[in-house]
Amino acid sequence: MKTGIAGSGVMGSGIAICSILAGYETVLYDIQDAALERSKKYIESEMEKSVAKGKLLSEAKDQALKLLSFTKELNELKADLILEAALEKLDIKRELFSKLEHINGAETIYATNTSSIPITQIALGLKNPSNLVGIHFFNPAQLMKLVEIIKGASTSEKVATIAFNWAVSLGKHAVYANDAPGFIVNRVARPYYVEGLKIAEENVAEFQAIDRLCEASGFRLGPFRLMDLIGVETNFSVTSSMYEQFHQEPRFRPSRIQQQMVDAGRHGRKTGKGFYDYEE
Repeated sequence: MKTGIAGSGVMGSGIAICSILAGYETVLYDIQDAALERSKKYIESEMEKSVAKGKLLSEAKDQALKLLSFTKELNELKADLILEAALEKLDIKRELFSKLEHINGAETIYATNTSSIPITQIALGLKNPSNLVGIHFFNPAQLMKLVEIIKGASTSEKVATIAFNWAVSLGKHAVYANDAPGFIVNRVARPYYVEGLKIAEENVAEFQAIDRLCEASGFRLGPFRLMDLIGVETNFSVTSSMYEQFHQEPRFRPSRIQQQMVDAGRHGRKTGKGFYDYEE
């Protein structure tokens, strides 16, 4: 089964690594040459790290990389399963899938890696909404084992089953979820970020102290280190989306601190600065 991925950011690149290591021919699409070049370097670097750690044979790395191609031409994004890892904006996702339907055959399965937008909303207007399913990876995709398989109102059982089995074939722990804002993990995790930000907003403690305490209590990463890893702008987008979808429920209210971070371009590790400075 050939895999297509739309979006060559950290998430799309991580999914591509998973796909080629599982033996799938994979094409990675982005609209910018520079983004594709960054993705290529990232993928090669991550796989080299695995070789250095003894987790991957050099021969297996070379063989996997032969399965990967890059393109900025949407017409070349043809596959049996196409997963988008684009910006968390409904109109962008709808437009992308609408175009892909005209390029691919009726049997192609479309998957969205959305963190919070209901699958049913994304499928609205498609010729074959039954072919759209949510396959939600967690960052970094090549390391995190959990994958949520989300069935929209129109998603066929066959498509959901194929998506589930594909995720398992990547070595992931797949779970089914029904279509709801935030699905499972993002809904459960939202208070971890939101309350951490509220504590900082109210000057109860600085974010470094909040992180240290959470980590000392057993969490692998405090909320601020975790937001830097995920991407501050991505985390903010998910919180904002859930806040609107739950009709401004206070427990999901976005933070002005996080808004300022996004406005300043401090998106975390990917930009070198977030709540912490990684350029040092």
